[in-house]
Amino acid sequence: MTLFVGLGNPGSQYEETRHNIGFKIIDKLVNDFGARDISKTSFHGKLYRSSNILFLKPTTFMNLSGKSVQPVKQFFKVELEDIIVIHDDIDLPFGAVRFKRGGGHGGHNGLRSLDAHITKEYLRVRIGVGKPEHKSQVADYVLHNFSSDERVILDQLITHVSDACKLLLVEDLNVVKSTCSLKSISSLQQ
Repeated sequence: MTLFVGLGNPGSQYEETRHNIGFKIIDKLVNDFGARDISKTSFHGKLYRSSNILFLKPTTFMNLSGKSVQPVKQFFKVELEDIIVIHDDIDLPFGAVRFKRGGGHGGHNGLRSLDAHITKEYLRVRIGVGKPEHKSQVADYVLHNFSSDERVILDQLITHVSDACKLLLVEDLNVVKSTCSLKSISSLQQ
């Protein structure tokens, strides 16, 4: 059983924010796989299933994401190495895509919550959203919508990342890293 987790915040006011890129990828995957909704209140999120693949959008708000992932992991007996978390990363330029297993949370409260609930050795799909000039602006920055320039190529980025996620189901992590990592959005436009 593989569990894809997209990090984000519930509610229409957050739908188009940088912090919700994980939700957007899950929406695309759910659509592509024709997954059905199997949500239960105890999962604290929207959970979809297609065969032996689960797709989760925690509805706990970002800072409590682990509270949603842990019960799903336990109920379906998902191994830690079969959990793939898709999230925004301000330490990467907009459109950069990286893959790694484990590591620190880098100040990301969603990852901090996951680390506390399920430990750190899950696979991460890091999607660069750029960063503000000043550290004090981070919370405001990630909760703002993508700029009009960014929105122009957002669909391309979402498609690229969801294709990479599909590849993770059948290929070794190193193969996916070498074929799907991006330095920036311009790598996608070539």
